[in-house]
Amino acid sequence: MNKKHKHLKSVRVKLFITLSCIIVLIILFLILVNNFVFGQFYLYNRRQALKSVYEMVNNSYNSGQLNNLEMKLEQIAIQNNFDILIRNNLNINVYTSNKNFYQTFGEMNEMTNKLDTDEGEKIEENKKYVIKKLQDTKNDVTYILLVSTLDNGYLLYIRMPITSIQESVKISNNFLYLIAGFTILIAAVIVSYVSRKFTDPILELNDIAKKMANLDFSHKYKVTDTEDEMNDLGKSINAMSEKLENTISQLKSTNIELEKDIEEKSKIDEMRKSFISDVSHELKTPIALIQGYSEGLLENVNTDEENRKFYAEVILDETNKMDKLVKQLLELMKLEYGKREFKDHIFNIVEVEKEVIRKSQVMIDEQKIEVQFEQDRQIKVIADDFYVEQVITNYFTNALKHAQEVNGHKIIKVENEINTEKNKVRIKVFNTGENIPEEHINRIWNRFYKVDESRSREDGGTGIGLAFVKAVMNNYKNSYGVINKEDGVEFYFELDLKED
Repeated sequence: MNKKHKHLKSVRVKLFITLSCIIVLIILFLILVNNFVFGQFYLYNRRQALKSVYEMVNNSYNSGQLNNLEMKLEQIAIQNNFDILIRNNLNINVYTSNKNFYQTFGEMNEMTNKLDTDEGEKIEENKKYVIKKLQDTKNDVTYILLVSTLDNGYLLYIRMPITSIQESVKISNNFLYLIAGFTILIAAVIVSYVSRKFTDPILELNDIAKKMANLDFSHKYKVTDTEDEMNDLGKSINAMSEKLENTISQLKSTNIELEKDIEEKSKIDEMRKSFISDVSHELKTPIALIQGYSEGLLENVNTDEENRKFYAEVILDETNKMDKLVKQLLELMKLEYGKREFKDHIFNIVEVEKEVIRKSQVMIDEQKIEVQFEQDRQIKVIADDFYVEQVITNYFTNALKHAQEVNGHKIIKVENEINTEKNKVRIKVFNTGENIPEEHINRIWNRFYKVDESRSREDGGTGIGLAFVKAVMNNYKNSYGVINKEDGVEFYFELDLKED
């Protein structure tokens, strides 16, 4: 059983127990009242009835209206279970509702003696009448007896058995027990219905509050048309949820912007440190050369004009190399740290490859390299042609530097391989020559890393060409790499094709 059902059961059980206890207490109260008050009240009521009969009979004789007296007395006796006896001054029965009334008490003087003695419980007495509670031991019946001398001198006796009162109390108590049982059963049904009306909205609000505590504001309380406290609470919860959601959303947005600013600042600091470190490292050699040759010129080490010219050319060459290195390194840093925006458009990659080969034709001819390239194709790609041209130039220049003769041929092959499933084209630049050692395969993409350190300054390279390729491809999230072939090395990278 989940927590919701446990809470639901708990609330309903509490409501049921509370309501049942209230019902039981009410029933017990009614039983106590019935036992201790109802009998007295009923006895008081019957006494008042006895006295009212006395008043009616006495007034009838005083007024002389006796025509309907016997009929009235008969009705009263039947309705109230009274025994009524009237005797005149000669001890002759004028009226009796029960023929056995006189025989039950014996002779009249015996009845009178009972009233005059302390026998029985005297309930009420005045000049007009006496009311006593008497016990008939022979029949085991308790009576209330009113004895009165009317204004005309007649004797009036009215008797009422009170056993019926006790029986009524007993019957009434049994009925109350029965009512209590039925009431508790009905209460169970009512509590089940009422508890749903009260507990379901509370549990729903509780669930919404828990979700709000976990920053989930997707649930809202379903407000009904009824105007009550629960609806008001639901509206307040919904309003609070919306305000919290908006506030937290604003805080998250502000926090994201702050994190971006911090990350941006961190990247700039990292880029600055890296740039200074790399420049400092790479400029040591050219600065040392420039310093040495400059000092030679100043000290007139060589007075020969041709030698001085050579010194000046070396200084100029190293200066150009430093300028080129700094510019390329700065561009690489911007690429690596996402500070460059690419201006992508559709162009034919074959035309770019053709232009790179054309610019390198002098070196191709000098080294007598055979370039294999299918230049009549149309392959439309989406990218920034400026950076793509730089990537191809780096690959092609690298191939020119490392191309070696194999089986009497020195070959560079540029090839475009289309993958229709991925909607990409792989540009491959192959050159014949030695393979790259496996331990260097992953390192050649790092800045200033050179497999052959002896060639670092002679070939005029800066050592950041492949790092430039890596930075551009990472921005495009396209693959790149190098594969050792049987008779050479193949570098590749991929671009997105134009969608049809």
